[in-house]
Amino acid sequence: MQEFELIAKTFMGLEQVLAKELTQLGANNVQIGRRMVSFTGDKEMMYRANFQLHTAIRILKPIAHFKAKSAEDMYNEVMKIDWSKYILAGKTFSVDSVVYSEEFTNSRFVTYKVKDAIVDQFRERTGTRPNISVSNPDIRLNIHVAEDNATLSLDSSGESLHRRGYRQESVEAPLNEVLAAGMILMTGWKGETDFIDPMCGSGTLPVEAALIARNISPGVFRKEFAFEKWPDFDQELFDMIYNDDSQEREFTHHIYGYDTDMKAVNTARMNVAAAGLSRDVTIEQQDFKDFTQPKEKSIIVMNPPYGERISTPNLLGTYKMIGERLKHQFMGNEAWILSYREECFRQIGLKPSIKIPVYNGSLECEFRRYQMFDGKMSNFRHDGGVVKTEEEKREMAQKHRFKKEREFKKRLDENEENAEADIRSFTFHSLERNKFSGGKFRDDYERRPRFDRNVEDRKRSFRRGDDDRKRSFKRDDDRKRSFSRDDERKFGGKRFDKSNKRGGFRGKNTYKHED
Repeated sequence: MQEFELIAKTFMGLEQVLAKELTQLGANNVQIGRRMVSFTGDKEMMYRANFQLHTAIRILKPIAHFKAKSAEDMYNEVMKIDWSKYILAGKTFSVDSVVYSEEFTNSRFVTYKVKDAIVDQFRERTGTRPNISVSNPDIRLNIHVAEDNATLSLDSSGESLHRRGYRQESVEAPLNEVLAAGMILMTGWKGETDFIDPMCGSGTLPVEAALIARNISPGVFRKEFAFEKWPDFDQELFDMIYNDDSQEREFTHHIYGYDTDMKAVNTARMNVAAAGLSRDVTIEQQDFKDFTQPKEKSIIVMNPPYGERISTPNLLGTYKMIGERLKHQFMGNEAWILSYREECFRQIGLKPSIKIPVYNGSLECEFRRYQMFDGKMSNFRHDGGVVKTEEEKREMAQKHRFKKEREFKKRLDENEENAEADIRSFTFHSLERNKFSGGKFRDDYERRPRFDRNVEDRKRSFRRGDDDRKRSFKRDDDRKRSFSRDDERKFGGKRFDKSNKRGGFRGKNTYKHED
């Protein structure tokens, strides 16, 4: 198949991780940019990039690069493209603009000029015009303008790829799925040990960890991708990719998520079950101040509150408690912490071995690694312990160093913010068919039959969870998904009872969570 240019968008700070994913996927000519990675590949690579990448927000296929110093230039260049190859009669389209230019100061104006050129071309050639659909277009276009350089692309993803499809409910200020996956991949963990998130919120980190540990494609939960509406969509090729689970692997360890808020615990359990991962992930109510040394080799990855989006009583005390628990109850393991304020990191009272800058929405954060060992650093190294690998030293030397004293403010100008990169702009809605209320499903929940894996009928069954957590998916011509669970009562019964204090965990809800 013919190769062409592609662009994978991501969050600032995750470019290196995304580039590594693309290289492992088999992409060619991988080059890192700002909040993006360009590469080349054929149609199969484009489908796989959408379906299999953990750290991409969307995949764009450029169809034109041109200079535009005025609105007239923009209009004329767009008119040169033969739009009948991309937008068939009766189909709808939309245009999304990202603009960094002194000439074009309003992205909406650019959107209108592109739209006008496309509509006028159809009117001149056919006498009819395609309609605009903002909510559910057949063809999505993206125009990127940097000064007078413009790139016009087809958006092959549609809805942002962070919207995996497994999230049934959410808590306040949830951690974005792409950022969560990027954090886990930056640690190098791929399932070799137990995984612990002591402040798990809605369970994003535990679910993404399970997907990475089992090498499950995150796109398997999605209802559809934009490329499925393209005129040249290859149904047979995508069926092959969708139904190929040969890369998935066994996971012999376990993932634990804890939270003090029982509502968050119930929400996380629901999301884990919806992803069919209950066999690999356990969610319990527990305050981190009651955390004790795990019996197995483990890694902690956590996103404690920053005090930015959620008011948190005794914020600095929370970080001091985190440091105390790690120092006394996590010996022989490593912990990774994402946070925003330098004064919070100082309260941990431990020296990080690695500091990685990463943006959480518009907040310039750091992702720090703490290696917990008994005795002195010199003894740790003498016994063969490695603080930083040579590759980590090179990466650290290249990264922009953050200011030691960070003020309590946004780090991106408003015109630099990407709406889909700002997790505070996300609104997660409950899926109506899985609406959870009072420990039971709604009476109108539709129970559907279980399907076996079948390529021709686009059916796929998941049996990764417990027997009572199995979930089946069917993708028909409209890409609609059917859900089935063996035992509705078990999913919505005592396990989610707010009075259930499993394991005898204690402690008040002393902090709220950013996830």
